[in-house]
Amino acid sequence: MADQVVARTFASIRQLDGISERTMTEHYKLYQGYVNKYNELMKRIAELTDDDYKAANQTYSLIRALKVDLTFAIGGMKNHELYFDILGGTGGRPGGALLQQIEKDFGSYERWAADLKATGLAARGWVWLAWDHDRKYLFNYIGDAQNTFPVWNATPILGLDTYEHAYYIDYGTNRGAYIDAYFRNLDWSKVESRFNALPR
Repeated sequence: MADQVVARTFASIRQLDGISERTMTEHYKLYQGYVNKYNELMKRIAELTDDDYKAANQTYSLIRALKVDLTFAIGGMKNHELYFDILGGTGGRPGGALLQQIEKDFGSYERWAADLKATGLAARGWVWLAWDHDRKYLFNYIGDAQNTFPVWNATPILGLDTYEHAYYIDYGTNRGAYIDAYFRNLDWSKVESRFNALPR
């Protein structure tokens, strides 16, 4: 049987500046649901039989269904772990090597922030600031679902959840105001640590 994964606890699951405790509490429940579903799917994959393997098919088969759904559960876990981990700060802007890289790749911090906000308004599910290990630059990527991070060999260091559950309680349809609140709550020390740990 596959090992059980336990939902992580995050200090940012509390009231933030402009993001209510209720939103964060409900949001964390969704994350717990992804963890539970991951565990369930891994258990079912471990129980697949030789007949299930022989029936593998790209149109429909049990192994296909389980493994595709597993990617959604894994994405839901990891995306939210990144998102929750980098909240709880006081915003502002990064420093050190991360700020220098942002200024190199985007022209200025302000240009990066404008790009991230516009990307967030254009996304259906997620936005990531990620380091491309091949081309050696930072870029703001869109992913429209939990399992659609689109770039291989790139490591996200910042995640912005743009699904309605992240902001609807507090802002209704005003996603832009939510993104502004997100900026005010970034813990840049966490993002900087992720960036500094990358092989560059």
